[in-house]
Amino acid sequence: MSQSKVFLKFDWLTIFLFFSLVAIGWINIYSASLDESANTFFDFNQIYTKQLLWIGLSLLLIIFILAIDSKFYERFSGVIYIISLISLLGLYVFGKEISGATSWYVFGPASLQPSEFAKAATALALAKYCSDMQTNMGEFKHQIRAFLIIALPALFIIPQPDPGSALVYAAFIFPLYREGLHFVYLLLGFFAAALFVSTLAFGVAWVSLAVIILGVLIFLYNLKRKRKRPPIARYFIIAAACIGFAFSVNYIFNNVFEQRHRDRFNIVLGKEVDAKGIGYNTNQSEIAIGSGGWTGKGWTEGTQTKGNFVPEQHTDYIFSTVGEEWGFIGSIIVVFLFIALIIRILYLAERQKNTFSRVYGYSVAAILFLHFFVNVGMVTGLFPTVGIPLPFFSYGGSGLWGFTILLFIFVRLDGGNYYYT
Repeated sequence: MSQSKVFLKFDWLTIFLFFSLVAIGWINIYSASLDESANTFFDFNQIYTKQLLWIGLSLLLIIFILAIDSKFYERFSGVIYIISLISLLGLYVFGKEISGATSWYVFGPASLQPSEFAKAATALALAKYCSDMQTNMGEFKHQIRAFLIIALPALFIIPQPDPGSALVYAAFIFPLYREGLHFVYLLLGFFAAALFVSTLAFGVAWVSLAVIILGVLIFLYNLKRKRKRPPIARYFIIAAACIGFAFSVNYIFNNVFEQRHRDRFNIVLGKEVDAKGIGYNTNQSEIAIGSGGWTGKGWTEGTQTKGNFVPEQHTDYIFSTVGEEWGFIGSIIVVFLFIALIIRILYLAERQKNTFSRVYGYSVAAILFLHFFVNVGMVTGLFPTVGIPLPFFSYGGSGLWGFTILLFIFVRLDGGNYYYT
């Protein structure tokens, strides 16, 4: 197929949504980082000018990604994945600590965060493994191998420490579910998270009592429905495992989590009130969003934003600028654009005629959704602060490039004569 025909086959709705989000993101970065003392608009000491440079370089990156033969990404997915793992391990020797985490390579005035690029590499490796004709997600040995592909980069990222970036790898459970992973894994994941939070909120004793009562009720329901006694040992083992996990929560919370993470959980759970300390960012973010009302205060007119009341507002808390200056209506438009992009990717992924591009597409949608969902929840005070950026919005070259690579590899796979019969 000629390059001109391939060019026409690209999904331009996805590309339009991407550029819309990037443009709106930059507008809000400009407002959040506006320095009226700047000499010129193109002062490269200013954050918004640097982000404009990253956006311009992203255009070159997009052209490069789309110019490569689509089959390249499958053929060299293993090599790309191994390089990404090496780059993560290299941080422990050559990385520089920034904001308490050794997550960056520094090259003069520029810095690079390899964890942002490892997401795309992991998505490629997982897609390659799932597309193997011998892989069956219904078999335990294949599940273990798939989980290992996902877990390795996460395990390399956690000790940096960067638990927020590691959390993103939980998104890969959804493409595996699409490829035949049993629903029980999703159910167990959600149940474990609920059990963990419930134990922190109510204590081991109440959670243990609730597990016992729930187990008895389920046992009696099945006894009535099936007219014969269900195997009571199974219920006992499950209840014991849940109670055992509940007893381990406090140890994990006190010995594995860092103090700043414990403080953030305690604030969200209402155990601590620290509006001027660890909870300051979230508190000010909620004030900014709430003060925006229906239509907002207007671009560059946000009092919380102009007064720098929300620290690092141009990065993880950029959505608070949207809420304050563009109001509820502007926030809903941004949410709609993200949802539209994610749904479009899922639609394109489902129409793929080969497993590799389908799994990769589902991985892209899952990663974008997790970032979007957790970041907005964090900024609005629903979730603890975990340092997850808002895709295409938060300031940073590594983040923007990482998401651009992630998305446009899929655009290339979808539009690059990559269908098999």
